[in-house]
Amino acid sequence: MAPVPRAPGRPAGSPRGSGLAIAAALGLVHGRGLWRAGGRSPGRMSDCSPARRKVCRWGRRRMAAAGPVCKCPRTRLPVGGASALCVFVLCWLYIFPVYRLPDEKEVVQGVLLQQGKTWRSNQTAVTGFRKQLEDCCDPSQLFAMTKQNSPLGKNLWFDGEFLHSVTIDNATYSLFPQATPLQLPLKKCSVVGNGGILKKSGCGRQIDQADFVMRCNLPPLSSEYSKDVGSKTQLVTANPSIIEKRFQNLLWSRKTFVDSVKVYNHSYVYMPAFSMKTGTEPSLRVYYTLEDFGANQTVLFANPNFLRDIGKFWKSKGIHAKRLSTGLFLVSAALGLCEEVTIYGFWPFSVDLHGRFISHHYYDNVLPDSGFHAMPEEFLQLWFLHKNGVLRMQLEQCEAPLLQSSA
Repeated sequence: MAPVPRAPGRPAGSPRGSGLAIAAALGLVHGRGLWRAGGRSPGRMSDCSPARRKVCRWGRRRMAAAGPVCKCPRTRLPVGGASALCVFVLCWLYIFPVYRLPDEKEVVQGVLLQQGKTWRSNQTAVTGFRKQLEDCCDPSQLFAMTKQNSPLGKNLWFDGEFLHSVTIDNATYSLFPQATPLQLPLKKCSVVGNGGILKKSGCGRQIDQADFVMRCNLPPLSSEYSKDVGSKTQLVTANPSIIEKRFQNLLWSRKTFVDSVKVYNHSYVYMPAFSMKTGTEPSLRVYYTLEDFGANQTVLFANPNFLRDIGKFWKSKGIHAKRLSTGLFLVSAALGLCEEVTIYGFWPFSVDLHGRFISHHYYDNVLPDSGFHAMPEEFLQLWFLHKNGVLRMQLEQCEAPLLQSSA
């Protein structure tokens, strides 16, 4: 049989495909060759064409008792080529790492460079970003579950589960409003995170001047905090895990929960009831509890399709985490629903812009579970939007704290 002609520009015996080449290089690095040496030298092409291999396999089946009919040895990756490839892969990973987050000092320095500059809204950038959100996620239609976007009999997959879904039955369907109850577009919106940077910020009055105020995870709004975080609320999120930890899944005293949410006045309580299977029952209990007590709050259920699409949207922009934070979900919704967005309390670092230690939340220093969210990555994306005039991020004090007069 005539030897197979050598492909131009391809060394003899080299593996086909970059994935195999890298695998071979890594195998050699670890001292285990992935390619066995055969009977031929690396410098010669194997004459085992596909047709000859087929004959070999047929011969082995037909004449197994008589021993092997022919042998088609495997080629070996040339030592010089493997070494060069290994060096190339290592250099590539060094020059282009998967991702490297700046440390706190670098972030603070970057933010300080922008301080003192007047922030201006960039309407072109705002319009462009809202168009991206509409194309991927359609917040105005999919922000909350409604009878329009979640009709009777529809099968919805949980956005936080891979194997669970829910079919909208009559009981569940009756809990949804006919359409999104928000009067869109919302004008000026404040989105309030719970970062410790809000403490002694004096931003309460500025926050409350917005037409629509959104808050995260049932935060405390007692008089000791109102000067810094305000008291006005139109929408507040409530994760099922909070209902479990703070209120024992509403299995005992429901009145305690009802009394605790009175501070949010006539607001919507936004809950991801269909993100995780374990969160459905607590979310439904919140709905029925508020209804039974005739409370002023109304539950809106987050649409899992919206949450899933928002997660994909930010992942495409470089945020890689098990799940986005509630704050980023809420900011994303606000950017799709509001004409002007200002965010407060979105600062995931342990020091402020003056290098002073700050607590994780404005009301406590309980740290989140590590590895679940990518808070620094989220901050950098929001800071990029701030610099481009898409939203305004408030990081400095809004009002200087009053100095106590000396006796």
